[in-house]
Amino acid sequence: MLAGYYQDKTIEAGCDEAGRGCYAGPVFAAAVILPAQFSHPLLNDSKQMKEAERDAMRSYIEEHAISYAVAMVAEEEIDRINILKASFKAMHLAIDQLKVIPELLLIDGNRFTPYPDIRHQCIIKGDATYASIAAASVLAKTYRDAYMKQLHDEFPHYNWAQNKGYGTQAHRNAIDQHGLCRYHRRSFNIASTQLSILED
Repeated sequence: MLAGYYQDKTIEAGCDEAGRGCYAGPVFAAAVILPAQFSHPLLNDSKQMKEAERDAMRSYIEEHAISYAVAMVAEEEIDRINILKASFKAMHLAIDQLKVIPELLLIDGNRFTPYPDIRHQCIIKGDATYASIAAASVLAKTYRDAYMKQLHDEFPHYNWAQNKGYGTQAHRNAIDQHGLCRYHRRSFNIASTQLSILED
């Protein structure tokens, strides 16, 4: 059972990211403020949920959240500032868009770049502990998965509709065969016998 809040009577926003370890595509982050009584039996760490469950929860979260927002940082900026900073920037961008200003940010993980004038609490495995972080993980994951499916239409040979840009064996084999495209993260150690950029 996920906890409804970290501190009682505090406006809390759960924050999480998706796609930090991918070879290709942006990193996405979400910030979600839930009502204290929010509950749903399917809600969990998004990695523990089936795709259909995540998609159903996305609609439910968006309908019942007090406020939510999703943001992304593209692969070019990931390469420029590094993936950790890009993940934190995506969280900041999501927080920027919240229509209600939170008093406390619940961050999944053990590190975070402080957001101006809002306290934060880092929580290891927070997406399996607090409902608002779990909700953020679901939104970040579902929005990113949908985005990668769009990119799949442009470069279908990498099969991003299935692997979502993660370094699966099939994805690595496709890189060996076709090289890297403009959506691959150049700062990641992606082994390939070809480093050509596919533009068509």
